[in-house]
Amino acid sequence: MESKLYLTPTETISAIIQNGKRVMTQCRRRTFLLSLLAGVYIAFGAQLSTVVMHDAAAFVGLGISRLLGGVVFSFGLMLVVVCGAELFTGNSLQVSSALDGEISWAKLAENWLLVLLGNLLGALFMAWLLYESQLWQTGTVTKQVLATATAKCQLSFWVAFVRGILCNWLVCLAVFMATAARDVTGKLLSCLVPITAFVASGFEHSIANMYFIPAGLLLKDGLAITDPTLNWNAFFVANLLPVTLGNIVGGVLFVACAYWYVHLPVNRR
Repeated sequence: MESKLYLTPTETISAIIQNGKRVMTQCRRRTFLLSLLAGVYIAFGAQLSTVVMHDAAAFVGLGISRLLGGVVFSFGLMLVVVCGAELFTGNSLQVSSALDGEISWAKLAENWLLVLLGNLLGALFMAWLLYESQLWQTGTVTKQVLATATAKCQLSFWVAFVRGILCNWLVCLAVFMATAARDVTGKLLSCLVPITAFVASGFEHSIANMYFIPAGLLLKDGLAITDPTLNWNAFFVANLLPVTLGNIVGGVLFVACAYWYVHLPVNRR
């Protein structure tokens, strides 16, 4: 009998629910280590998009440059999905496990806090490593790193929040489709298209910003650049807080809750 190439949406949400139950029962050390790796993986994709985009706009235009940046950025989620790691934004889907009664809300909150911390430390570690590599200190890559960090810190709270909603709506759809795919090729393609769409559109991803903005801050301090809008307070309060809240709304409300309700048996509504 030929194996299925993909799961139906109903089968996919059931798989997500069971996966959430599995994740919640693993030890905290395992969860934390996997969350560190996820922060590193997303940072790998983020730094690659910076390298690709730093001069592409001059040759192919801004739109195509952002499209190319999105294509290579998706490498980060591919690593998370195929190699296995705990990514806070993708873990928004675990709400479906709580709604189904497979895990407690307290356990879900504990997981989110632990994973968020691990993602942050992993992304900061990668920002520090790349700064120490001295690959940024000269040329147009430097300008791109600083420009990206500064632009993100100058967003209003509401704009950052809304862009966070739109971003994680697509990220969680990518994870949903990757769960449905039964082979590696399908999982890679599931990551590629939605992630390319969110990057090219200019949406905001909390874990990516844990790399993008600290990278700019390290470079700013190392080169003694004066920019009052780029600081650690702006990173945490003006960007990371609203983007994280928006990511939660986008992933929880528009993917986890929506598909859990749609595919819930009628007699359980």
